[in-house]
Amino acid sequence: MSGEAAGPAVRRLADWSAADLTDLADEYGTPLYVTDLDRVRENAARLLDAFPDADVSYAVKAHTGRAVLETVHDAGLGAECASAGEVVRALDAGYDEVQYTAVNPPAEDLDIVLDRWRDGADLTVVAGARDTVSRLRDRGYDGRLAIRVNPGVGAGHHEKVTTGGHAKFGVPYDRAPELLAGARVDFDVVGIHAHAGSGISGDDLDAHRELVARMGALAREVGDLEFVDVGGGFGVPYREDDQPLDLDAVADATREALGDVDAELAIEPGRYLVADAGVLLTRVNTVKPVDSDGSDGTVPVVAGVDAGMTTLLRPAMYDAYHAIRNLTAERPERPVTVAGPVCETSDLFCEERPMPTPRRGDLLAIGNAGAYGYEMASTYNSRPRPAEVVCEASEAPREAGEAGGLVETASLARERETIAGVTRLEGDR
Repeated sequence: MSGEAAGPAVRRLADWSAADLTDLADEYGTPLYVTDLDRVRENAARLLDAFPDADVSYAVKAHTGRAVLETVHDAGLGAECASAGEVVRALDAGYDEVQYTAVNPPAEDLDIVLDRWRDGADLTVVAGARDTVSRLRDRGYDGRLAIRVNPGVGAGHHEKVTTGGHAKFGVPYDRAPELLAGARVDFDVVGIHAHAGSGISGDDLDAHRELVARMGALAREVGDLEFVDVGGGFGVPYREDDQPLDLDAVADATREALGDVDAELAIEPGRYLVADAGVLLTRVNTVKPVDSDGSDGTVPVVAGVDAGMTTLLRPAMYDAYHAIRNLTAERPERPVTVAGPVCETSDLFCEERPMPTPRRGDLLAIGNAGAYGYEMASTYNSRPRPAEVVCEASEAPREAGEAGGLVETASLARERETIAGVTRLEGDR
C-alpha cells in the first residue's frame, strides 16, 4: 500500500458521522463499541510505509476481535501475542507465524502454546526470564526462541504501562549474553526483544532512541540473530489539540539508533493500529445539577450514562483522557461530569468538562476507544459486557477531516452479553 492510501495521520472524534453512529446505536443499542475496519487498514498502511524494511507485527492485546485480526493479517502484518488465548485467536484468524511474548507465563499457557507448536504452528517464543527458558526446555521445546531484555529504559503515557525499566519485564541487560549463549545449545535462538512502554509520544523519543541503541549494541555483541525487536507502544493523540505522532521521524530515529546490525529490525505496535478506529456509544439516562457553581458561573451537571468503568476502564485506571461528543444536539455549553453506573468514585469519563448541556436520552460518543477498550471490559457489579459492531465505508477514500458517510456495511462482531451469560459458569448448587 502506498502512503496515499494510508489516510490522514489522525482521525478525530469530530470526523465520525453523527448520523451513522446514531443509526448504529438505534439498531444495536448502547453501550456499543463501533470499530471501523477501513481505518485499521489505513493505519496498517501508514506503518508499513514508514518501516518498509522492518518486520511489522500487531500487538494483539490492543484488540483481539476476529474481524480486526483478519483485517490486520490481510494488510500484511504479523501477530505478537501476550497469552495463550491470544495465540489461539491469532492462529484461528489465519496467521501463519505468531510470536508469543511470555511474561511470567502460567503453566497452562505454556502447555497450550506448545501443543499448538507440536501440531505444526510456526511459533517464536520470547522468554523474559531464565526460569521461562528452563520451563520451555523441560517441556521439550527446541524451536524458535528470543530473549526479552530489560534495557533499563522505559517510557509511556502512565507509570502503569512503562515496562522498559521495570524488573518484571525481561532479563537484566548485562545478563542477556550469558543466557543467550546457553540457550543456543537447546533452542533455535533467533532474536532479542525489548519494549519501552505504551502510548509513547514525541516527547519520549529520547528514551526510545536509548532503548534501541542499547539493543543494537547487544545485537552486535552476541551476533548471529535473525531479528532485533524493539517493541511498539507508538502513541496516538487522545486530546483534541494533541498532534499526531510523526511516524516517519520515529522510523528514522529508530534506524539511526539501531545502527549497523546483521539482523532485521522488528516492531510490534498495537494501539497505533486500532485506537482511532473505534468509538464507544453510550446514552444519558440521568441528569442532575451540582450544588456549587462552576468557575464560569454556570451550574455544573452530572450526566449519568449506561457505560461505565466496566465498559471502558482506561479513565479509571490510568486517568486517561478521551474526547466526548454529544451526537444528539448542539446546545449551550456548561461543565459536565460524565459518570457511569458503577458504585465507585472512579467510575467517571470526565469531570466538569465543557460540553453541550446534556438531556436524558442524548447519545454520547467517546473517542479513541478502539485500543484496550473492549479488551479491558469486565463484569464487575455483574454488569454484562457491551456489544461491538464493525463497519466499512465505501471504496472512495476519505479526506482528512471529512465527516461524511462511515457505514457502507455494518455487522455484529460481538453480541451483547446477558446477565445469564455472566452467571453461566456458576452452575447449580
